[in-house]
Amino acid sequence: MAFRWRKVLTASVILLLLTTAAMAQVAAESPPAAGATAGHGGGHASLGSTLGVWTVAPFVALLLCIAVLPLAAPHWWEHNKNKGIVAAVLGVPLAGYLAISFGAEGQGELLHAGKDYVSFICLLGSLYVISGGVFVRGSLDGTPVLNTALLGLGAVLASFVGTTGASVLLIRPLLRANQPRQRKAHIVVFFIFVVSNCGGLLTPLGDPPLFIGFLKGVPFLWTMRLAGQWALVNGLLLVIFNIWDQVVFNREERERAGSQLEAVMQHERFGIDGRLNFAFLGGILATVYASGSQQWTYGIQEGLMVALLLASYFTTSREIHGKNKFTFGPIIEVAVLFAGIFVTMIPALLILNANGKSMGIAQPWQFFWAAGALSSFLDNAPTYLTFAATACGIQNIQPEGQYLAEFLRLPAETGAVQILAAISCGAVFMGANTYIGNGPNFMVKAIAEENGVKMPSFFGYMAYSGAILIPIFVVVTFVFFN
Repeated sequence: MAFRWRKVLTASVILLLLTTAAMAQVAAESPPAAGATAGHGGGHASLGSTLGVWTVAPFVALLLCIAVLPLAAPHWWEHNKNKGIVAAVLGVPLAGYLAISFGAEGQGELLHAGKDYVSFICLLGSLYVISGGVFVRGSLDGTPVLNTALLGLGAVLASFVGTTGASVLLIRPLLRANQPRQRKAHIVVFFIFVVSNCGGLLTPLGDPPLFIGFLKGVPFLWTMRLAGQWALVNGLLLVIFNIWDQVVFNREERERAGSQLEAVMQHERFGIDGRLNFAFLGGILATVYASGSQQWTYGIQEGLMVALLLASYFTTSREIHGKNKFTFGPIIEVAVLFAGIFVTMIPALLILNANGKSMGIAQPWQFFWAAGALSSFLDNAPTYLTFAATACGIQNIQPEGQYLAEFLRLPAETGAVQILAAISCGAVFMGANTYIGNGPNFMVKAIAEENGVKMPSFFGYMAYSGAILIPIFVVVTFVFFN
C-alpha cells in the first residue's frame, strides 16, 4: 500500500511539472497570440485584465487546505503524498485552462512560473542539503539568554547565507539545546520570525525577493541602507522573545520537579563536523552572486546548485546525517506544496498586476502594507516584482530588463527610493505572517515537528504573528514610511 501511494505522489508531482514543461515547449515554438503585448510586462497586463476572478479559486482552495486539513484530518495530511495529490488536483486543471484557453500567452506565464519554481527549489534544496551536512557537536544552554543570542546570530547570518541556509544551520542546535524543556513551540515561532524572515533584509543573498530585485538592476549593496529597519524589527523581536522565554522558563521551573536550569545547562563540548560543507555553501553564494552580476543563461545557476547539492550529499558521512536526523521529508513537503502554489497563484498575481494603477497605491506606507499583505499568502518574490512593476508603471517605466536601476535613478521628489525600500521591507518582513509566506517557514515547522515539537496550527501561528508582528510593523510604518 505504501509503495502504491508513493507512486501516486510521484505521478502527481511529475504530472504537474510535465504540464508546465509541455506548455513551456509549446510557448517556445508557437507565435505570439493575437493581441498579445510585446514583453513580459505587457503580457501580464493583457492576460490579467482578461482572467475572471473565479480563476483565483484554486489558489484560495489550496490555502484553505493548508490551513484547515492539518486540523480536520491531521493524520491524512501529515503524509506528503496527500499534499501532492491536493496540489496536483488544484494545479493541473488550472495549468491546462491557462495553456489551452489563452494559447501562447498563457503558456508563457506557465513557463515563467515554472522557471521561478525550479530556481526556488534549487536554491532552497541546495541550502537545505548542504546545511544539513553540518553538525554542531555538543549542546548549547537552552536558557532564555542563550536562546536569544542564538536568534540574534541567526538574524545576522540570514542576510549573508540566506534565510534558508541560516534556518537549516541553526534550527537543530536550537532544538537540541531546549530538548529538556516542555514548552518550546514559542521558541520555534520566534525563530521563524527572526531567522527565517526578518533577518534576511541586508543583502540580495538574504531573501528571494531581494535577489530578484538585484537581477532587475538594484545595486548589490543598496539593501544595506535598510539597516535601520532591520535593526528595529529584529531588536524588538529579540527583546520580546527574551521576556517571553524567561516567563515560560520560570513557570516550568516552578511547576516541574527538579531544576530546569540545571537540566538545560548540562551540555557536551562544542565542535563542528562536516566543515567541508562550508565550502559548498560558499559555492552556492558565489553562484548566486555571479549569476546576478553576469546575467547567466537560465539553467546554469540551477545546474551548479544541483551539482553542489550532490557533492555535499555524497561527501557527507551518513553518521553526520544521522546525528542531524536529516531526512528529505521537510524539503519534499516544501517542494510539493509550492509546486501547487506557484501554479495556482498565477491568476492572482496577473489580476493584481493588471489593476495595480487603479488600486490607489502611491505612498511608501501603502506599498509597505500592500506588498506585505500579499507576501503573507503569496510567495514574496513574485509579490515584490508585482509591486515593483506597479511603482515603475506609475513613472512610465516598462518592467523590462534591469528596469529597477532606472527607477532608482529617478529624482528624489518622486520618492522612488522610499517606495522600493517599503516594497522590500514589506515583502521580507511580512513573509513571517503565515507558514506559507516564505519557503523556510514550512521547512522549519517540519523539522521541529520531526523532533517532537508540537507546533501551532496555521491559524494558531497567525495568532502569534498578529499579536507580535503586526504592532511592530505599525511602528516601522510611523518611523520609516509615514
